[in-house]
Amino acid sequence: MIDLRPYISTTNGKAFAVLGLGRSGLTAACALAQSGADVWAWDDNAEGRAKAADAGLKLVDLGNCDWTAVQSLVMSPGIPLTHPVPHQVALAAQTAGVEVICEVELLYRAYPDAIFVGITGTNGKSTTTSLIAHILSQAGRPVAVGGNLGTPALELPLLGSDGVYVLEMSSYQLDLLSQLRFDVALLLNFSPDHLDRHGDMAGYIKAKLHIFDRQRKDDTAIIGMDDPDSRRIFDQINALGSCKAIPISGNTRLAEGVFAARGQLIDDCFARKEAILDLLNIERLPGDHNHQNAAAAFACCRSLNLTNDVILAGMQSFPGLAHRQQLVAQQGNIRYINDSKATNADAAARAIGSYENIYWIAGGRAKDGGINSLKPLFSRIRKAYLIGECAEDFAQQIGDDLPYTQCQTLDRAVVQATKDARQDNLENAVVLLSPACASWDQYRSFEIRGDHFGECVQKLISGNCSEQSDMTSGSEAS
Repeated sequence: MIDLRPYISTTNGKAFAVLGLGRSGLTAACALAQSGADVWAWDDNAEGRAKAADAGLKLVDLGNCDWTAVQSLVMSPGIPLTHPVPHQVALAAQTAGVEVICEVELLYRAYPDAIFVGITGTNGKSTTTSLIAHILSQAGRPVAVGGNLGTPALELPLLGSDGVYVLEMSSYQLDLLSQLRFDVALLLNFSPDHLDRHGDMAGYIKAKLHIFDRQRKDDTAIIGMDDPDSRRIFDQINALGSCKAIPISGNTRLAEGVFAARGQLIDDCFARKEAILDLLNIERLPGDHNHQNAAAAFACCRSLNLTNDVILAGMQSFPGLAHRQQLVAQQGNIRYINDSKATNADAAARAIGSYENIYWIAGGRAKDGGINSLKPLFSRIRKAYLIGECAEDFAQQIGDDLPYTQCQTLDRAVVQATKDARQDNLENAVVLLSPACASWDQYRSFEIRGDHFGECVQKLISGNCSEQSDMTSGSEAS
């Protein structure tokens, strides 16, 4: 756990209020308390309060406290700051002039001399974050990776001044920063997401743009150019001239940027249109969206003074991420790809665009817009297998445009998709779980959904899974 005494020793002795005692909130409260701070811990949930009490923390009802005695409110990013309705504790703190921050801010305040790399965007954050951290680690640089990706910031190891904290940053976390300055800030892309928490697309974009706050001339802003909103943001940041702005793309040639063209990674920023790497040979980074991730990682690591050879070696050894176009098995000419992390249509489009001859498993708890935006990609799909509470809605959206079967459950979908793929006997067939939906109707998380997919596949190819029926077909599929 990070020692916060370098920061606590500079404060005025007032209490730190901590609201939300999940993993990151409880870590923040314990780190503050162990560093000598007076901590007032609270959670609206009795289970969270019990965990805090077991950890020896002082419980104070923040809905009825003296805010003049509080220095900062450290709030879980999952608690509404503004939309749809501000949490009453956040509102009370702001009314009293008390800052509202998250635990990532505390890490920076304690160790501002470390190097901070922040990655945000609607899609690709986790892959890009992990890829950058992997390259740095392979290069022998002290590195720690976390934030929105798994490990809370205050659970990371303490790094020296040459260490690099590589942090995936959600829009929720970015709303709760006030001093943190990223030496390298990456914005990958925009598509509609979390609009209930930000009011509308403009509010969502505004939150994401906090990643560039406080950057200086020596800092770097790396911005994707593969969607209109991101291109507009690049033009704004570049025109300001407050930091070095580098454009990146997974499919479009750019002047003075880093980009992929027909799968070839090209550097026109640190060199002059130098071909760097054939990304088509990197199996763990398939598709234009992953080529953009690779361009982002290259630009970031070059900005941190790594050489081309070191960066390329790191890319080639990158193991990929679970639940993100993860190859879980191959039997004959059929590959089984777990893309359970694709919880919206835009994310699913990235996976679908990476393969041909797809037997597509989709469904769950649908996001706004459903799958209508995916229709231009239907030519890549041999058949769809619909699961979860939105199966009927997705069937109506597909209509006659694509053969489909309503399977309801993931195990049935795997069985039927495999049966059809074996019967068609096509080269490079892919049974793809890319749900375009949240998992919460049938699973507690997308990780559990993805793990179940892998289990179903292993049972099937090992001969321990019987074929099941009780499915409804449409658009004359079977």
